[in-house]
Amino acid sequence: MTIAVLGAASLSAWASPTFNAGSAKVTTAEPKAANASSAEPEASSDEVSSDNATRGESAGPKRADGTPMAPEEIEQLEQLKQTDREVRQHEMAHQTVGGAYAGGASYDYEVGPDGQRYAVAGEVSINYGPVPNDPKATIEKMQTVIAAALAPADPSPKDYQVAAQARQYLLEAKLEAAMQTSEMAQARASAEGKSPTSDAMTDSALNPSNAPSAA
Repeated sequence: MTIAVLGAASLSAWASPTFNAGSAKVTTAEPKAANASSAEPEASSDEVSSDNATRGESAGPKRADGTPMAPEEIEQLEQLKQTDREVRQHEMAHQTVGGAYAGGASYDYEVGPDGQRYAVAGEVSINYGPVPNDPKATIEKMQTVIAAALAPADPSPKDYQVAAQARQYLLEAKLEAAMQTSEMAQARASAEGKSPTSDAMTDSALNPSNAPSAA
C-alpha cells in the first residue's frame, strides 16, 4: 500500500503547478520524463522501413539455430512437408482399408533445414497369407488385402506385387471351395443312397421308351 500511495503522490506532483513562497510566483514543474522523451529525435522513414524489413525476415522460417533460412532452404522445407503429408496419407489408406490384416506404419525420416524430422518413405505390414483349411475365409481375406494394397491414390510397385499375390491366393481358394462344394454334394448323394447316374439307369430299365437311342 505504501508503494501505491507514493506513486499516486508522485504523479500528482508532476501534473500540478508548484507555488514558490519566496518569489510569490507560480511556476510549473517540468517533468524530466517528458523532457527526455521530447529530446529524442523522431525516427526517420528509412529507419522505419529498415525495422519493418527486419521484422519480416524474423517472421519467416528459421534454421535450427534460429537464423533465417535462405530461399533454397525454404523451398526444400516446403518439399519435405509435402512429401511428409503424402507418405502419411499413403500409409493411412493401407491401414484404414486393411483393418485387422494391416499392422502399424513405419517411416524413414529426413531432417529438414529447420531441424525437424519429415517422413520421406514408409510401409505398412499386411498379412496376406491364406487361411489354412478354410477357402471361404481365405476368399474374404484376399478381397480385403487386395483392396488395402490398392487403397492409396498412387500404389507403389510393392503394393501391386502384394495385390497380385493376393489375387493368386484368391483364385486358388475359389477352386478349393468349388471342389469342396462338389465333394459335399457327392457325399450327400451317397448318403441318400442314390446318384444321378443310378437314377438314370433305373428309369431306363423301368421305361425302355426313355432309353437313349443309338444313331
